[in-house]
Amino acid sequence: MTIKADFEMTPGSIIEFVRVLIPEAKGKEMEIVSLSNGEVMSLKVISDGREAVFNYPNHTDRIDDQKIIMIKMALLEMYGKDYPWGGLIGVRPTKLVRRMLTLKYSYDEIKTVLQGLYKVSQVKADLLVEVVKKEMKFLNRDHINMYIGIPFCPTKCRYCSFASYEIEGPVGRNFYRGVVETLLEEIKLTGEFLADNPQKIESLYFGGGTPSVLTEEDMVRVLEAVRKHIDLTHIKEFTFEAGRVDTLNRKKLEIMKEYGVDRISLNPQTFNEDILKELNRSFDREKFDEMYAISRELGFIINMDLILGLPGEGAREIYHTLDEIEKYDMENLTIHVLALKRASKLYQEGYEKEELNKEEFERKLNNLLSKKGLEPYYMYRQKNSIEWGENLGYAVPGTESIFNIEMIEENQSTIGLGGGAITKRIEALSDVIDNIDKVVNPKDPALYIREMKERLSKKFDLFRG
Repeated sequence: MTIKADFEMTPGSIIEFVRVLIPEAKGKEMEIVSLSNGEVMSLKVISDGREAVFNYPNHTDRIDDQKIIMIKMALLEMYGKDYPWGGLIGVRPTKLVRRMLTLKYSYDEIKTVLQGLYKVSQVKADLLVEVVKKEMKFLNRDHINMYIGIPFCPTKCRYCSFASYEIEGPVGRNFYRGVVETLLEEIKLTGEFLADNPQKIESLYFGGGTPSVLTEEDMVRVLEAVRKHIDLTHIKEFTFEAGRVDTLNRKKLEIMKEYGVDRISLNPQTFNEDILKELNRSFDREKFDEMYAISRELGFIINMDLILGLPGEGAREIYHTLDEIEKYDMENLTIHVLALKRASKLYQEGYEKEELNKEEFERKLNNLLSKKGLEPYYMYRQKNSIEWGENLGYAVPGTESIFNIEMIEENQSTIGLGGGAITKRIEALSDVIDNIDKVVNPKDPALYIREMKERLSKKFDLFRG
């Protein structure tokens, strides 16, 4: 794509915007002409025998890339695109709202800018502001969080792109023991480092993979190592992913509770068991209900995940899932719209999702949320979602996940341990710009075992005072 403008600009974001939202304009020559830079800015975009003029009040004292944004919106108008999220393609639109708050916009002004400059629908603008208002009560830059990854699962779901290997497959059989022993050492070494370089750990999250795939003995050893070596004085929540109930029993849940876990995820994804079977994910409803009942008995805060748009699911199947999940009293509910990652088998097989009547679905979902007292509190988006949707976390007020909020907002630094875990050191460069340095543990178990100490040294460099 060739872009000619009468002012200096970098075309990269325009090219990516066109690729994602206006593929028919890809490769077209484009000319941009500034018509006015006064109190109201105006520019014209000419391309492919078409032209569009976009006008908006001058906010360049706070929005320094306003002209780039206006070019994108002119292109949407030129090609007749009307998306609920307008011209926003980023994963974290809430970060835009928080940035505008820092720039002294009021919430009402932010809604006006979202709808007028970014062409976001009123419904989505209202949702964004509602979520950010909730998040602002929890964001805490003075603390950090810790993530511990267990890169094994009972089976590999066909839609999954996470770092996980089948526990009974060749990788699991050969490297499970080594991964556990390496993780125990990594926890110990991290604790020794933190004793000399203290950090206030606010939330701790076991993910994966499916960490509940650990044997009872290894679960005790890992959780005991955390309690022995990591200072959890400032901890506010401790989450353990237990999404696959085929990895659970009463004893494991009791072990989690004994070692301080206060919230777990039991993730049906869908209540259409035949669909899960086709996706290489077993689901026993009787076992699920049993583990749910025990989790309730033990007093865990429970999250459940749903994925919309799985192969074979039309409106009837999705509404069946909504009807079934209403039978449970979860404190958190996360609704994911299936987005195919290149690493997933479904993407490689060229799967195309069935369209869903969004208005009807939202009516049914909102009815469920109202009955359960669930309110939105965090969100993120993915480019390959049904109807440009969003992934939303809902919670009964007072049970929101601090870890989810801090991770999505990239507000808090993270120490990541285990296979595939990502460590982030986040530092403010200005009121609106953060610097993020990362160290990534290998996803591959053999590499994780071999390179743990080398990666750990790099993590320590990030957090050394």
